[in-house]
Amino acid sequence: MPEDELSRSSHSNPGKSLVNGIKTNPASNSPKSSLSVPLGPPVYVDLAYIPNHCSGKNTDPEFFKRVRASYYVVSGNDAANGEPSRAVLDALLEGKSQWGENLQVTLIPTHDTEVTREWYQQTHEKQQELNIMVLASSSTVVMQDESFPACKIEF
Repeated sequence: MPEDELSRSSHSNPGKSLVNGIKTNPASNSPKSSLSVPLGPPVYVDLAYIPNHCSGKNTDPEFFKRVRASYYVVSGNDAANGEPSRAVLDALLEGKSQWGENLQVTLIPTHDTEVTREWYQQTHEKQQELNIMVLASSSTVVMQDESFPACKIEF
């Protein structure tokens, strides 16, 4: 089947749906079960926001293998809902270890949480080995009734 026909048939197939841009079987809403999706080349971006407030529901090592960013933003400040997820932070290490190139990566947490602090301390050696820097902010932005750390990113 020619590539353009294959592409059209996959777009018009009502039995497939997309979860985070990955085709999945309607019987399963988990992207982790869609391992039959053929791997394409990785996508390189300057900045990527880790989906769903860094929840483990939608992000696994495959995300970090496919989406290669100079900067990853980690939001999430809801420990009761597992945000940010330690599993996602560990997935960054696992995914980055398979890049085959040691590009600099900067992780930008938007909140200072116990999960990110513990992960940073327990995996610091691995972060250095993989050329991952965790950006800590020394500036604070105050808006209305809320204050939060601020980071300046230059490209």
